[in-house]
Amino acid sequence: MLFIRTYRVFQYYAAETAKLDRPGPLLQDPAGHPVGAIERISVEAGRLTVRGRAATVRVILRQGAAESSALPGPRDPDGQAPFVLDLPYAPGPAQLVVEHADGTFVQPFSGFSDRQIRLARARRFIPFCVRLIRLAPVIWRWKRTGDLGARERVKEALSLVPPSPAGALDPAVLDPAGAPPPSGSDAFIIVMPVYNALELLREALERVARHSPPGWHLIAVEDQSSDPELRPWLQGWAQARKDRVTLILNETNLGFVGAANRGLAAARARDPGAPVVLLNSDALVPAGWAARLLAPLEDPTVASVTPFSNDAEIFTVPVISRRVDLRPGEGYDLAQEAARINAAAARVDLPTGVGFCMALSPRYLARIPQFDTAFGRGYGEEVDWCRKALLAGGRHVAAADLFVEHRGGASFGSAAKKALIQRNADVISNRYPGFDAEVRSFVAADPLVTARLALGLSLAAARARDPVPVWLAHAMGGGAESDLQTRIAARTGAGESAVVLRVGRGWRWTLELHGPEGMTAGISDGLETVEALVSRLPRRRIIYSCGVGDADPAGLPRVLLSLAGRGPRAVGPEPQPVEVLLHDYFPISPSYTLLGADGVWRGVPLPENTAGRDPAHHWRGPDGTRTGLAAWQAEWGALLAAAARIEVFSEASRDILCMAYPSCRAAITTRPHALPVVPPRLRPGARADGVPIIGVLGNIGPHKGADVLVQLSQSLARSGAARLVVIGRLAPEYTLAAPARVHGRYRIEDLPGLVARYGITAWLVPSVWPETFSFTTHEALATGLPVLAFDLGAQGDAVRAAPNGTALPCPGPDGMDVAALLAVLSADMS
Repeated sequence: MLFIRTYRVFQYYAAETAKLDRPGPLLQDPAGHPVGAIERISVEAGRLTVRGRAATVRVILRQGAAESSALPGPRDPDGQAPFVLDLPYAPGPAQLVVEHADGTFVQPFSGFSDRQIRLARARRFIPFCVRLIRLAPVIWRWKRTGDLGARERVKEALSLVPPSPAGALDPAVLDPAGAPPPSGSDAFIIVMPVYNALELLREALERVARHSPPGWHLIAVEDQSSDPELRPWLQGWAQARKDRVTLILNETNLGFVGAANRGLAAARARDPGAPVVLLNSDALVPAGWAARLLAPLEDPTVASVTPFSNDAEIFTVPVISRRVDLRPGEGYDLAQEAARINAAAARVDLPTGVGFCMALSPRYLARIPQFDTAFGRGYGEEVDWCRKALLAGGRHVAAADLFVEHRGGASFGSAAKKALIQRNADVISNRYPGFDAEVRSFVAADPLVTARLALGLSLAAARARDPVPVWLAHAMGGGAESDLQTRIAARTGAGESAVVLRVGRGWRWTLELHGPEGMTAGISDGLETVEALVSRLPRRRIIYSCGVGDADPAGLPRVLLSLAGRGPRAVGPEPQPVEVLLHDYFPISPSYTLLGADGVWRGVPLPENTAGRDPAHHWRGPDGTRTGLAAWQAEWGALLAAAARIEVFSEASRDILCMAYPSCRAAITTRPHALPVVPPRLRPGARADGVPIIGVLGNIGPHKGADVLVQLSQSLARSGAARLVVIGRLAPEYTLAAPARVHGRYRIEDLPGLVARYGITAWLVPSVWPETFSFTTHEALATGLPVLAFDLGAQGDAVRAAPNGTALPCPGPDGMDVAALLAVLSADMS
């Protein structure tokens, strides 16, 4: 049994990680004229993907009855545009239908054979075994303690779920008491290349003069700006501060690199032992900036220091490399927040600095005194300098306690910057082959994530028009996640931010900040770190969405109440609003599906009834502490009592909740979900032998009816009355009797092709728990095919209300009534 289960896990792993890839043919119209090319044909994660370029109106990928189409993107100077199309993998040839100005033609091409796929997957066996060995301690914890978080970590490591894009949170970074006061050198030189953007230059120089300590000296290099007002103004400004300012006037425009090099040479000539700050003329420094920026240079191994900013590649807040335009006053507020950061705790090695505001050590300037002029007019030259310093033994660090606003490309032109990036990035990649991978590793781990989140949350709070939602959510996908993503998209689409506190991964907590620019996330086992970050949101709504997978769900109500400013661990001085979304039944029982220990639904468990005495409704915590159903409902009842709004998604789930907590009825709002993607109406599949094909949508585990499908497949294998196909995955501990099939992962848009491919004539929803909504049931009903589901929960409500739905008797301890299902199926087909 263990061998079979491990083999099935390997099959899933191999299907996700095996990849085949090859170039494709040229695209030629019937007259032989080239109109583009299929650049790559690949199979990965169970999908056939075709990439190319074409001078077309529309491109369609077709294989059998399945097809996918796309309108090409922006065109290049030759009139060609890129396209990417994919379909669920199937063996055999495929074709590209090309619609262009002169007509339509079909380009056939060969796909990949089953043998090629099998060999590619077989080659994943050794990497799979290596990963299993490394995961052995985590698997042991999962199996020994039932830790669902450990299970999710195993699934992530085996590529069965997407990886968590989160870095580890460091509580020391949020402890300003542990940070020594900044004590950077008083004597330092600022080198500022100047080109146009006079208004920004005025503000930048005013900030330098007002906020710099007594030992500053500025070398401004005016690079023949096209604005006729700029040079005279700058000359007057420098003359008024001639003891503090050296002005260099270029006779011709040299570009950023040339101007910076003149400034660096002048700085070294003035004082070769002084640190140098390379500062853009659109960078706006705050009070106390110099001491914070220069303090790390007291370490002789540090070659460069860069602060956080709103536009500074890996130093950008709140999302790496996603520029955000600041509103008036926000730069000042972020600088104040950054000053609370313990920069010494965040002093980690970085792959490079960023030259918009970068302190350079005189030790390393002596070795590398100039930027390389191969980078032309700018971009990438500071990366090249940093990599040379790294090879010389230097380190690059962040001043995490400093935020410097950057107006981003104003002085050298945003459009020009984009053009320079590609050319100079190629130079960097060729010179330093490991650099790109090092940056990707940095982004994935993000060792600055604690400070980045602290600043990002403060910005989110400042911009919020209403209390920022903080959802507690699981990490297991499904309908609850679909609903959550819809809510997040509504917030970010309106320019607002949202926070998600996830449970159920290898770490206890994953804190995600979502905004219009993207998402930043950090992981931690410590609640104190989470509380310290959430406290950056003085106005927030604490919302329970789904806690399934948490290591200690008995404690979740108290955690949520503390985040809402209530109870002995209250975060913040004021109580915050609480809401509950009923995606699961944790508020009623530790068995979030309400099933008993034998996997059977026997009604709402209450402390005084028979169902409530089932051991499934009693909790044993990670430390061995036992919580009975009465104590469990007392904890969760406190959360429900604090909730101003309880949102349920079906009449059935409302009734179930009210049976456990009658006093909650007034706070309940019933709001069924809208499907994020509505399947099209479909015609039943056709098979030559006329045998009905029962389709099952979704990933099927125990509570979703895996035992029902095993029983059904065995019965159908004996009788031949119908066949079974699962469009989704089946938990690896279950095996269906042949000829039942499991397709694997799918997308809603794949359904027309899959229904035709497998000949599906009706859907079965085998879920054995009273679902709170059941997206799968509603998706199946939307296809127009007959849908059968058990008469319980939201799925029972849905099929009873739909003309193409049929409610089946609920399965008992002995399983389902297969004869009743076949009788209904026969009636639907007649």
